[in-house]
Amino acid sequence: MKKIIKSEEEWQEKLSELAFQVTRRSATEKPFMDHGFPNLPGKFKCVCCDAELFDSETKFNSNSGWPSFYDTSNENAVTQKHDNSHFMNRTEVSCSHCDAHLGHVFPDGPAPTGLRYCINGVALNYTKK
Repeated sequence: MKKIIKSEEEWQEKLSELAFQVTRRSATEKPFMDHGFPNLPGKFKCVCCDAELFDSETKFNSNSGWPSFYDTSNENAVTQKHDNSHFMNRTEVSCSHCDAHLGHVFPDGPAPTGLRYCINGVALNYTKK
């Protein structure tokens, strides 16, 4: 897989200010934002590079305020790394194709994986199946 690399200026031109801060600067959007994601079959793609990340079949309501998924669309969709920021011990999730910060993954999700990918909605685009 070839990495997508752009300058900070190129990302700023492509993204909204909030999407830029979240995906390129690892910010977090406010919880419970309405992103207009319908409850229909579809794919969730990276707002930066359009790589497929999650499928609506794995989306669930975690009551956390952010879109949550129990699995990625494929094993190479995201990368994970340890995150000790803000005095917390977490696992950060980024797009494997462009390194966009997406959110974090936690071990408190539903079966079958037991995982909760807690993702900033502004980092995603929804495409209907």
